[in-house]
Amino acid sequence: MDIFKKLKQFFWPYKKYFFLSLFFLFFVTIITVVYPIILQQTLDEVVLKNRYGLIPYIALVFLVLMIIKGFATYYHQYLGDLFGVATVYELREALYGKLQNLSFKYYDNAKTGDIMSRLTADVEGFRFFLSAGVAELIRITLLIVFSLSVMFYYSVPLALVTMAAMPFLAFVVFQFDKRVHPAFRKIRKSFGRLNTRVQENISGMETVKSLSREDFEIGRFSTSNKTYRDNYLNTAKIWSKYFPLMEFIGDFCALALLAFGGYLVITDAISLGVLVAFFSLVWYILGPLMNLGFVINQFSQAKASGERLLEILEEKEDIVEKTDALDIPIQGHVTFKDVTLNYLADDDMALSHVTFDAPPGKIIGLIGATGSGKTSITQLITRFYEPQEGKVLVDERPVADYKLKALRKSIGFVLQEPFLFSTSIRENIAYGNPELPDEQIIDAAKRAQAHEFIMEMPKGYDTMLGERGMGLSGGQKQRIAIARAICINPSILVLDDATSAVDMQTEFKIQKALKEVMQGRTSFIIAHRISSLKHADEILVLEDGEVVERGTHDFLVTQKGAYQRIYDIQYQDREVIMDTTT
Repeated sequence: MDIFKKLKQFFWPYKKYFFLSLFFLFFVTIITVVYPIILQQTLDEVVLKNRYGLIPYIALVFLVLMIIKGFATYYHQYLGDLFGVATVYELREALYGKLQNLSFKYYDNAKTGDIMSRLTADVEGFRFFLSAGVAELIRITLLIVFSLSVMFYYSVPLALVTMAAMPFLAFVVFQFDKRVHPAFRKIRKSFGRLNTRVQENISGMETVKSLSREDFEIGRFSTSNKTYRDNYLNTAKIWSKYFPLMEFIGDFCALALLAFGGYLVITDAISLGVLVAFFSLVWYILGPLMNLGFVINQFSQAKASGERLLEILEEKEDIVEKTDALDIPIQGHVTFKDVTLNYLADDDMALSHVTFDAPPGKIIGLIGATGSGKTSITQLITRFYEPQEGKVLVDERPVADYKLKALRKSIGFVLQEPFLFSTSIRENIAYGNPELPDEQIIDAAKRAQAHEFIMEMPKGYDTMLGERGMGLSGGQKQRIAIARAICINPSILVLDDATSAVDMQTEFKIQKALKEVMQGRTSFIIAHRISSLKHADEILVLEDGEVVERGTHDFLVTQKGAYQRIYDIQYQDREVIMDTTT
């Protein structure tokens, strides 16, 4: 129950729906228990005494009770569903908000399919228990209490004989709960892994097909699918073991009732009507007790789901905003002072003692092999991660002094593999500044060399894109991402291999436009091609997280170091190509 205490904040505000639902459930249960009493009266007072004139009145009472029960059932179910739906609405909002606030460190290890499983299947499992499971548990309790009260009123000895097997049934139900909860937790985990497998396969379908790895992916899916199947079959075995035992105990109770009750009727200790009413009432107890297994099943699923949801809600937020954080305009002066970054404790250093200063308007070029730490520098500026040592300053203040939104809205990012949403081109360009007028959106697209190909599309700027920008080439995606960065008018501009997917001619045009955009802005250009950053005011050459060289392009090509080796490789290759074509 600790899980439900921790999640109480989501369902307690809607407790009025729950208690109103219980109010109508009370009437439904009372009327249900009245039916055997009416049957007993009909047999003893009408049939056995030949008072058939009372039948129309009994029928009328029965009809009125059915109508009342129908209305009460409707409001009980509607209000119960309203309670569950309202709760999971708030729960989904909190989960989604939490996912937005978690740092990149969480997503470095999280699986998309598993997160999707938690926000869909686990939330729905929790909702179903709130909407129906809790009410069913209370209905079972009320039905047993009311039925036992009537049974003891009719005959204490017969009620005691009927209850003799109840402790055994309760013990079996308790043992069932102990076994079924861990089994359902395994099912939830394996379902999350299965979702992850499907999501990764669909996202990487181009890679799968290009490398002819369909059979391998089918094998991996089959393994995850088999694990899910085996976990479900294990749960089915638990059900198959305990439910026949529950049913046997219930049948034994019915047999004892018929044997001892028949004896009491023969000896005139009770009437035939009482025995018939008893037989109905005992199933009002045995049926719910056996149904308790289904409720425990729902409870176990809800508990397993709640645990998985709490794992997200209670996940530590590594990047925490100060209570007195500043929301002020940022000029873009970036300073690194002896900064060291390590993503994982046992991993190699991503950055080691990096120091540089970038005043507003300065262009910093970052070059080096994959994994050398280029992107890590820009992720520290945006405070996606926190350094282990040193200081990252913006306008001579630590980045932690700023509100996260104020800091990040002042930084324009253009990534090597830009993400585009499945909406219109216009909305993708204006994503960071939705209120921007069309003229400025078009101007940004022109400066990013995107306007021409956009206008060639069927609906121009209103053309709807597929998932992740499906339908556009890599270069077109990058140009839209550049336009998007221009639209937020950032103080700091980060171009992470932003022109790697375009041809040399388009790259030249984009760079020409970007020079104008970079005026007065601090710019970081991450590139593998020297042509993309040779105009930078300062170039940092990184190897294994360390700055091994720094200076202008003209200076670095004379130093016979790492930069010159990169330069020679790229330009010698170009000369070889030119020689072979002439």
